[in-house]
Amino acid sequence: MSEQDNLSKEDMKRVKNYLNSGFNVTDRKPFRGLVLLGIIWSVVAILGGISWYIGQHAGFL
Repeated sequence: MSEQDNLSKEDMKRVKNYLNSGFNVTDRKPFRGLVLLGIIWSVVAILGGISWYIGQHAGFL
């Protein structure tokens, strides 16, 4: 089944008007993958450092 089978022409017109009205449009900044990679790398490095520190003081390393 297609959408046109489920909705009448009037309903489809209302749906298209709503979708094109820009009511739910939000401006977004461009995606910055390298910044995300840097943040993830930093968190992993910090957690690794904490783990190493705990291992040193517990006598495992």
